[in-house]
Parts: sequence; C-alpha cells; structure tokens
Amino acid sequence: VMLVLLIIFMVTAPLLTHAVKVDLPRASSAPNLTKPDNVQLAIDAQSRIFWNGEPVAPEQLAQRLAAAAAQQPQPELHIRAERTTPYEKVAQVMSEASRQGVIRIGFITDPTNAAAR
Repeated sequence: VMLVLLIIFMVTAPLLTHAVKVDLPRASSAPNLTKPDNVQLAIDAQSRIFWNGEPVAPEQLAQRLAAAAAQQPQPELHIRAERTTPYEKVAQVMSEASRQGVIRIGFITDPTNAAAR
C-alpha cells in the first residue's frame, strides 16, 4: 500500500507545479505614494509659536491648523517645545489642533539631551 501511494505521489507531484496561465490586465496608473510634508510647530520658552520655522501669531494658528487638516492626505503635526516652555501653552496648541481636525500629532524630542542626564 505504501509503495502504491509513493508511486501515485511521484506521478502527480510534477503536475502540481504547472500553473494556469492567465493574461492579467494592465494598470493604467501607478499607485499614488506621495506622502504629505510634515508640519513642524515649535514653541519657545516665551510661548512664541513657529510654523515650519516661520513666526505665527496665535490668532493665525487656528487658520493654519484648519488648512492643514483640510489637506488630503493630512500632514502630521510635529510639536517641538523647549524644556522651559509652560506645559499649558503646549496643551493649548494640542487642543486647538484637535479642535481644527488635525488627527496625527507627535512630539519631537532630543534624545542626546536625555542621554546626558
């Protein structure tokens, strides 16, 4: 019985490697892999706000956040605050970003400073 099973397996094994040839359709366009630019939002010790290195008045921040939230795909908001920046200001900026519809918010830290402590 084992010999018969072995012979059947040896005969059918090469048949399993043959695949059916199918003519697949061609895609008319390549997938869009563009990634949006990240928004760098810096807050200094005096609570001044910088949008990609450019100073921004607090009343303009909501407009810029709303414009960033409306972009497709939506850019990530990277917040960088100095160590002496009041947390209240950082929390206000995060709250305003959330209120304007910004979904992806992250923080930028300095790992070299943390290692020196």
